[in-house]
Amino acid sequence: MTSPLSPSITTAAPVASGHAGAPMPARAGLSPALKGTVRVPGDKSVSHRSLIFGTLAVGETRISGLLEGEDVLGTARACAALGATVERLGEGEWRVEGVGVGGLTQPDAPLDFGNAGTGSRLMMGVVAGNPITATFDGDASLRRRPMRRILDPLERMGVEVLDAAEGGRLPLTLKGPRDLVPITYESPVASAQIKSAVLLAGLGAPGETVLIEKEASRDHTERMLAHFGADVRVEPFGEHGRKVTLKGRPELKPAPIAVPADPSSAAFPVAAALIVPGSDIVIEGVMVNPLRTGLFITLKQMGASIEYLNERIEGGEDVADLRVRHTGRLRAVEVPAERAPSMIDEYPILAVVAAYAQGTTRMNGLSELRVKESDRLAAVARGLDAIGVHNRIEGDDLLVEGAGSVSGGATIWTPKVPGGGPVATHMDHRIAMSFLVAGLAALRPVEVDDVAFIATSFPSFLPLMKQLGAVIEVDAAEGAR
Repeated sequence: MTSPLSPSITTAAPVASGHAGAPMPARAGLSPALKGTVRVPGDKSVSHRSLIFGTLAVGETRISGLLEGEDVLGTARACAALGATVERLGEGEWRVEGVGVGGLTQPDAPLDFGNAGTGSRLMMGVVAGNPITATFDGDASLRRRPMRRILDPLERMGVEVLDAAEGGRLPLTLKGPRDLVPITYESPVASAQIKSAVLLAGLGAPGETVLIEKEASRDHTERMLAHFGADVRVEPFGEHGRKVTLKGRPELKPAPIAVPADPSSAAFPVAAALIVPGSDIVIEGVMVNPLRTGLFITLKQMGASIEYLNERIEGGEDVADLRVRHTGRLRAVEVPAERAPSMIDEYPILAVVAAYAQGTTRMNGLSELRVKESDRLAAVARGLDAIGVHNRIEGDDLLVEGAGSVSGGATIWTPKVPGGGPVATHMDHRIAMSFLVAGLAALRPVEVDDVAFIATSFPSFLPLMKQLGAVIEVDAAEGAR
């Protein structure tokens, strides 16, 4: 696998994707109390966008805390291929010399995004605002993911899809028009990727581009547009939605970005501390943007001890240190469908926590999980089956029965997740990490079939978890074959 700490990216030369090679199985076993203070990598959503906005600004943007996972490096390579100067200065420290809105150059080769759905979809919006032709490609997993939901609004704006695999999937080739048409677009689903692609394309259109969503998705693109000097307005729309209006063709000004720690990555040590008896950990500098904290809200409703310490604003985002303690009193809840946009990536790890909670947890409205790196809804259900946890899918809802027993006059709940495996990860980093966490308190170790793809979002996951005391072993010999 290509190291996430690869040499500085300063030319348009394509860099090969780092996902080839044999699977790397791993197993997690019963662990002692987790203790310590750690910091998880920078937020993936903000990392992608910081490189993109640095490319679209005129001049130098400095970025600190960038997530150096394979997904984000794919975006960095694409930005370089489109004419920006992208340079790694040190761990998490990067500089981007941008070319301005409408200033991209035609790439010499296809843009390979590996496993990165966010990077590929956002960059389609970026390319749309330039009169250039670019081919988008990725690994086998990304080639299976639907792109039509991005292509539909872009075609309405005048973008041509010159070639695409069946169903509008990768590999596909886009041609941006000389005069992009601003549109008003109501997103069919709550998706920050659709919203961001339309708004990034709208930067290259005259007049106003308007994006409407009935359920508010994460708002990092809107925040960063304002941070770089764009004229953007955000208004309420209906009960839960938002209307975003962007004035096109601005000159974006370089602005420093400090990337906060990723709440989606923090979810894994948080969950581990909640299920491993005696655990007491602190995770520093985690983004607690209200549109990203659905998991933490849900866990607190389940009885979890999660405290926000030292709350502050950094780089335009809400940030706090999280103290997480095991209480042994987790209970099942029903998670409303409208919460899904604020925790869409966290349902696999929530399903694991639900396996250790008393009662049956119901997670409603998970249709978006079917179009992630894998069909995550089905993959989670099969993973739970593999470790002996009863569950079922009803439409787009997932129900997980807590595995345990009640004693002491129905006052003490004893989690008894059987464990086992192997769990099929389907090249999905979040499935791999979730079920390794499941094994830390299970009766028997939990085995997953491949941990290589964890590097796409959380390259330090294994050493960080071991630092806290987690018992995880990787079959390195198998991965080296």
